[in-house]
Amino acid sequence: MRDVLDDLGRWWRDGRPVGLATVVATWRSAPLPPGATMLVGPDGTVTGNVSGGCVESAVYELACDVIDTGRPVLQRYGVSGEDAFAVGLICGGTIDVYVERIDRHSFPALPEVAAAIRSGTPVAVATCVDVNGGDPQGRLGQRLVLLPDRTIGTLGDVGLQAAVVQDVRGLLPAGRTTILRYGHDGQRHREDLTFFVSSVLPPPRMIIFGATDFGRAMTRMASFLGFRSTIVDARPLFADARRFPDADEVVLDWPHRYLRAEAQAGRVDDRTALCVLTHDPKFDIPLLEVALRLPVAYLGVLGSRRTRDDRITQLRDAGVADVDLGGLAAPMGLDLGARSPEETAVSIAAELVARRWGGTGRPLHTLHGPIHRPAADRR
Repeated sequence: MRDVLDDLGRWWRDGRPVGLATVVATWRSAPLPPGATMLVGPDGTVTGNVSGGCVESAVYELACDVIDTGRPVLQRYGVSGEDAFAVGLICGGTIDVYVERIDRHSFPALPEVAAAIRSGTPVAVATCVDVNGGDPQGRLGQRLVLLPDRTIGTLGDVGLQAAVVQDVRGLLPAGRTTILRYGHDGQRHREDLTFFVSSVLPPPRMIIFGATDFGRAMTRMASFLGFRSTIVDARPLFADARRFPDADEVVLDWPHRYLRAEAQAGRVDDRTALCVLTHDPKFDIPLLEVALRLPVAYLGVLGSRRTRDDRITQLRDAGVADVDLGGLAAPMGLDLGARSPEETAVSIAAELVARRWGGTGRPLHTLHGPIHRPAADRR
């Protein structure tokens, strides 16, 4: 929802209904994950996408109908083989897309959701997207919004409400987006009601140590990947925000001191990426002594293999255990033959994406099986 939020909020405030299509489930080589959205505005404009172009035309037509009727629809798209190009996903995957009309009546809590997303507050939206065997109670389209401190909306049944709230609160801290199924009275492991839960967390952080040309290129890449980027450097001449227009913030401080304070304040977590680009032992060693003991998603250091070996020796002398050193990506990045700061940033970004999704980093044409598959299936 984040990608279409500005347009969605604008039309909601203007009182103009729109069609919102959301991927709620995928199978096999689906191009986009659950939670991907496409918005069809009252003037026919389109924002976002649900399949990378494969079924957008069909979803557009369906969204226009839903805007007119007000009745939500759960539609499955996907066909493999020789008919794929004509009628479905040419990648051979399958997706379920929920298409609904959004207006002030159907989604009164949208301002609260938008405010949470913009402020970095975790928020989850649970929507009933399918009802098995008829819908006499009008469950289809019912919605709950869950924030850390409150719940907005009602499902009309105490047992169902309690079950959904409890389960979604368990998903929210991890930012999980998934399908949940219940009986009409909230019984788990029943197939009467299908709820789609879309969880939105604040963007993950990328902290880049080193106000260099490589750091500037990395802030651009961080923006592309959806990170909130921070440049940190102890040198006033270099830590100048004007040199880093793509950074969310530029901090003048010693790297190790800044990272320790951020960790103690709870602003470093298992989604945080740390990129050490200073290439200077007086900065790197104290910083890595702190960083290697933190449960971050990625810790990479720029430099040659010889520099890496010298650095490892100094860290061992400082008392860092080998088990902690195992989490260090040094030299950082994939082997792309990168030379320029921009190419190096692409190399580092490629390693981040590979780690996130379990990719091998090998050319796709040398691999077998679906392109989009679970990490456990990548061999």
